[in-house]
Amino acid sequence: MNHIKQQRLEDTLRALCEELDHHLEDLYGERYPLHPNRLPRGRASSVFYDGLFSAGTMFTLGYGSKAGRGYIVDIDIRTLSKVAPEDRLEIETEAIRFIEERLPIHFPERELKVAKDGTVYKIVGDFSL
Repeated sequence: MNHIKQQRLEDTLRALCEELDHHLEDLYGERYPLHPNRLPRGRASSVFYDGLFSAGTMFTLGYGSKAGRGYIVDIDIRTLSKVAPEDRLEIETEAIRFIEERLPIHFPERELKVAKDGTVYKIVGDFSL
């Protein structure tokens, strides 16, 4: 069982990812056809299970990483079509901009930032309980 403060932190990250998912759907949701096993936006019980995007975070201790521990930002584009590299870059850039803008709103008491760590982006900073 998670500590209550840890659970609140992860609930807040989940809310941020839901906002990101809606934002990406608004901007790019019609750009590619959905994966055949994916419901159209707004048809599933959660934004994580419908629409073109699925955004989330996953904690990592950061062993062997320059950025250290933090939450990896995962943005999946749920399509069978080949996603053009320039589209992927545009979507990724907008997603990171959005997260950086929203971090102080969701976590006003914490010093957090987004860092590129190899091929992934991570939310790093003060995750103390």
